Amino acid sequence: MNEGKLLFLSEEWLERYMELLNSNQQYEEVAKDWEGDFIFQIDSDGKTVIEPIRAYVDLWHGKCRAIHPAAPGESAEFVYSGTLENWKKLLSQEIGPIKGLFSRRFKIKGSMVKVLRHISAAQELVATSTGVPTRFLDE
Repeated sequence: MNEGKLLFLSEEWLERYMELLNSNQQYEEVAKDWEGDFIFQIDSDGKTVIEPIRAYVDLWHGKCRAIHPAAPGESAEFVYSGTLENWKKLLSQEIGPIKGLFSRRFKIKGSMVKVLRHISAAQELVATSTGVPTRFLDE
């Protein structure tokens, strides 16, 4: 069932995601004015995720310039974090990236105003992630 699927936020998953983002013309258009980097973080739940799992994503004018598992202490302009369960709901598009913030399923460190000016880019980031064959730590 999980054959051929990549572990969410693994190096292989991130590389595939970057390829998809950089070939996505819709993302390039809606994010043409975006400048900023992110740490995407799966928060510890004390069971499946013992230590936070983090990925660094550098987004610049509709392209992903760099992406990799985040080193301990690595920082970015934004940190978008939530539980594994909520990341699964986000990637299945059961919830959206902004609705996830307003419903407190996700937290963000960084300028919420800047993020809200680029809702379409956030939505396209999530839509693009659905193109990566994904398995999660608890599967």
